[in-house]
Order: sequence, then C-alpha cells, then structure tokens
Amino acid sequence: MSESSQTPRPQFSQRTKWAKDQAISFLMQQAVENRDVISLAAGLVDESSLPVDECLRTFDGIFSDAAKGRLALQYGTTSGSELLREQLRIHLARQEHCPVDQLGVDSRQFVLTTGSQQLLALVGDALFDPGDICLVAAPTYFVFLGVLNGVGARTIAIETDEQGIKPEALEAELARLESVGELHRVKLIYLVSYYENPSGVSLETSRRREIVAIAHRWSKHHRLFVLEDAAYRELRYDGEDRPSLWGFDEGRETVILAQTFSKSFSPGVRVGYGVLPRELVGPVCDLKGNTDFGSANLNQHLLAGVLSSNRYVPHVEQVCAAYRKKRDVMLQALEREFQGTSGVSWLRPEGGLYVWLSLPKEIGCGFESEMFQLAAKSHRVMYVPGELCYPTDSPCRRTNQMRLSFGVQDAAGIDEGIKRLAAAVRERTAS
Repeated sequence: MSESSQTPRPQFSQRTKWAKDQAISFLMQQAVENRDVISLAAGLVDESSLPVDECLRTFDGIFSDAAKGRLALQYGTTSGSELLREQLRIHLARQEHCPVDQLGVDSRQFVLTTGSQQLLALVGDALFDPGDICLVAAPTYFVFLGVLNGVGARTIAIETDEQGIKPEALEAELARLESVGELHRVKLIYLVSYYENPSGVSLETSRRREIVAIAHRWSKHHRLFVLEDAAYRELRYDGEDRPSLWGFDEGRETVILAQTFSKSFSPGVRVGYGVLPRELVGPVCDLKGNTDFGSANLNQHLLAGVLSSNRYVPHVEQVCAAYRKKRDVMLQALEREFQGTSGVSWLRPEGGLYVWLSLPKEIGCGFESEMFQLAAKSHRVMYVPGELCYPTDSPCRRTNQMRLSFGVQDAAGIDEGIKRLAAAVRERTAS
C-alpha cells in the first residue's frame, strides 16, 4: 500500500494529551497482571466488609412494592434522587452535630454523583480554564492531580506538616501570586481533610477555620473556592472527631463538600455527593447533564433505603472495627521489621486506609527506581510511589516516600507484605 493511500492518523483533543499516562491505570494493570504480588498499593476496601445482607434486605423492601420498584428502575434526574438527597441532609446534620434545619442548605444544593471522583472532575470542569491555578497540600490525592492536568490547570503545592497544610504557607503563596499579577488565576484550594490520601494526616481543627478565613480574605477578583474532599470522614478509629471545614463556612458560599459511600459502605454502588454553594449548582449540573443526565437511580434508592433504616450506622461501626485492627497490624509490622533501620519513618493515622512511609532521602521510590523494581519483581510486594502525590515540577516534591494501604489485605497479607517490603529496603540500602 502506498503512503498516500494509508488511512490518516486520528487527531485527538488537547485534553486527551493532558490526561494521558495516568498512574492509576498502571497500578491497576500491575495488580491484575501480577496476582502473586501482595499489593499494599490498592486503595480498595476489605471484601469481607461489603454489606451483602444489608443490600439484600433493602432491595427486598424496594421490590416487594411494584410501584417503588418501577420508580427505582426508571431514569432519575441530573442532580439525583430527591429521596436520597433528603436522607443526606439528615446524614450530614448527624455528622455536623446540629439539627437539620440549622445546616444552612436545602436538598437542592446536594448533587449526587457516580462516586465522589465524578464530583471532583465536574468541579474541575466548572472552574478551570487552561492556565488557571489550583493550590493543593503537599502531598495530596494523586488522582485529583490527574484531573487538574486533564483540564490544563496549573497545580501549586503548599507545604504541610503532621497537622496538615500550613496556613501561613498558603497565605504566603497567595501573596506571592498577587505580587506577580496571577492572583486572578487562582480558582480553588483543594484539601483532603480527614485521614488524607496519601499521608493519613487529618487537618488540625484550628487550621480548618483559618483556611476558610484565608479563602474569604483572598477572594479579591472572584470567589476563591475551597474543595473539601472528605472521602474518609467516617473511617475514624481513634482521636478527635473533628468538625468539617464546610462547617466553618457560615455563609455556605465558599466550601464545596465532597463525600462518598465508597469507603464506608460499598464502592460498587458508586454513590458520592457534593454539597455545593448555590451559585455552583447550576454549572455543575449543566456539565453533568451533558455526560449522564443522572447517576444510577437504582443505586441511589438502595442507599436511601439503607440510610432510612437502622442498618447504616452499625455497618460503619463494624467497618471501622475491622480497619482499626488492620491498621494496628500494619503499624506493629512496621515497628518490628524496621526497628533500628536508620532513616525510615512513618506516620500513624487515626483513620482512613493509608500509612505514609519515608525512606532515606537518597533512595528513590518511583516506578523506574531500583527500589520499586526490587519490591515488585524480586520481593513481590507493591506500593504507591509517594512522588505521584506531588505536582511534577513542585519544589516540595519528594521521591523517597511511599503510600501503603491496609484496606484490601487481610492481617496475614499485611504482615507478610511489610516483611517483604522491609527485605527489599534492606537489599536496596545495602547496594
């Protein structure tokens, strides 16, 4: 065939180029292709915790009434089931320790999504033009960094410590951006407020109030939103029951609250939601309507039934008890296997699914590193490289860290996985 008769290559959008090479795709592929590898990377939930009985009983209630069954099997609306949105107001009031009528929002400000990840993507689409700026903690949820890349946003990482993002560092960066004429490009501050993915850190309570005040103070050109990703809020094993950032936003105009039932109930149900400032509801729903005009209606009716019964809270208590034990197994294994190992440290999370491990500064942990190859190929254990959780050009970026998940493995798998990881670290430090 001559060159001139060959089929021309397709021309893809700029956004497909920005979104390519996502680390999450590589990690999922490795988990599928290497079944004998113990994965401490996957942020999956414990299969034994999945609520089969609760779902079965709730579905029985839905389908025992033909009219209710047909309603659940019909199309829903873009913003989601009114039945579930009303239940979510009750659910949120319980979390905020206040009466429903004091929440300061109505059900129209709740938007139901296919997991909270869809909400994060919709907010990115609604707020960012190419070149606009998002401020994030260093480190932060690496999949949202991919969302930001996909809309052409610039991501600037802000220094953190063991109490979360530093307000003084955030304010200093906003002042710097104003001095160089770029404050108007800043659209969003993004924070994982509870038991952060990846570090396990919870933002200290007084800092939560301060972050909201900073957003108000620096809304000079337009509203500067704060996106509070509270995906792990309900997975608390000990420590303080902290109030949300959203609760400190008295006017309900600045903080976008994102939550999900993927961790506390079931990821297969894929129900997340956002509590949005009124002015953001329309833009987000317009974008959502272009893609799905409503997430799965049946799943929303299922969750509404679970929340309205007495089944949800006891289930979450059981999930937390199971994860608390697994967290403790991982921490005990780290203490045992790395005892006396110079330059190795980790953070103890009070909830969530992750432990953040740091190695000596000279040991890189990325996909191409000797450390990753030793762990995955020689010792058959996998982790998430910590460098994925920083913007690639950030001066805050560190290459010697890793995220370890205790979510999907049982106690024996966690114990063996840490033993293998420690052997790989010893081999790497000896080379």
